[in-house]
Amino acid sequence: MQTILTDFYTLTSYEQAENGSFIAYINLNKDHDIFKGHFPGNPVTPGVCMMQIIKELTEEFTGSQLFLKTASNVKFMAIINPFETPDLKLQLDITENEEDVKVKNITSFGETIALKLSVSYKKLSS
Repeated sequence: MQTILTDFYTLTSYEQAENGSFIAYINLNKDHDIFKGHFPGNPVTPGVCMMQIIKELTEEFTGSQLFLKTASNVKFMAIINPFETPDLKLQLDITENEEDVKVKNITSFGETIALKLSVSYKKLSS
């Protein structure tokens, strides 16, 4: 899997449901340099990093290179501290056609929903 977030997270496992949705389990690297600056003494996973993880997982699951077209209903609902909650569950409901991929995501840890978002990507030519 190709990632611009080198060593930021690990895809530990995933499963595909009959309806085509995916459940992915990732582990955040609490020792990554991003957390030294965001924020010192109080590490918080940047929202833009979570959005990039969703894009990368969608690329992996669809086998397509993607470019973000739109993001709507982006709701960060809980702080993701990599020292307290490094293990995340991402539900990705993916629909696609020849040109586009749409994803509805819910990211959670335990019983806590941390992020909800809907995004639309354009497929790039390989």
